Amino acid sequence: MRLLRACGRAARVVAHIFGGLATILFRFPRMAQAQRDLQVQAWATEMLARLGVRLVVHGTPPVGGPVLLVSNHISWLDILVLHAARHCRFVSKSDVRNWPLIGRLATGAGTLYVERRSRRDAMRVVHAMAQALRDGEILAIFPEGTTGDGDVLLPFHANLLQAAISTNVPIQPVALRFVDAQGRTTQAASYIGDESLVGSLWRTLCTSGIAAHVRFGTAESAQGRDRRGWAQDLWTEVERLRRI
Repeated sequence: MRLLRACGRAARVVAHIFGGLATILFRFPRMAQAQRDLQVQAWATEMLARLGVRLVVHGTPPVGGPVLLVSNHISWLDILVLHAARHCRFVSKSDVRNWPLIGRLATGAGTLYVERRSRRDAMRVVHAMAQALRDGEILAIFPEGTTGDGDVLLPFHANLLQAAISTNVPIQPVALRFVDAQGRTTQAASYIGDESLVGSLWRTLCTSGIAAHVRFGTAESAQGRDRRGWAQDLWTEVERLRRI
């Protein structure tokens, strides 16, 4: 029964992916940006439902921008969870752009890409982020720079915080956690080390009762902090939010 349920979910997920691609290709060109944002949020919400993941939101998502969301990073599911809780533009590694299907969806959702091994490209992305914030957008980053196991919060990289400092825009800390039907932290959706995306997706489809908890903290301004000092304070706050 579990295998049949997983196969049924997989079929619905694939259909939803192609439906999203069709929307990007044929409907987005005729939509205003606000309509696109709502469409992305609705698509992500439906995708979570098809994956069998329940969304639980704590705290208050931003009503509007400009604001930079800073979150811990556990899984490929994190982007869907945050999109469903509050549409935002993500900053992601450039590899994602070339992923089959997923890359096209990410690009259509407005993702900004960064080549992490290039200092020059990181500066380019900081400037692009700053412009997006000046335009009143909501951006989101995962300052750990990679996915973790959900138990230990990795140190935060500070470079991308410069966009918020240079534009005097607040940062809102966010904590993500995935739990099972008993309320215990689950590794079903983990995507770390040598794990493959396909393997992680299949494990998620095979698991029932997953709940994605997203907890929004209070937005804060730099108040004279440099990016490294602010990164450490944000790490402390995200760690606190994860433990609530």
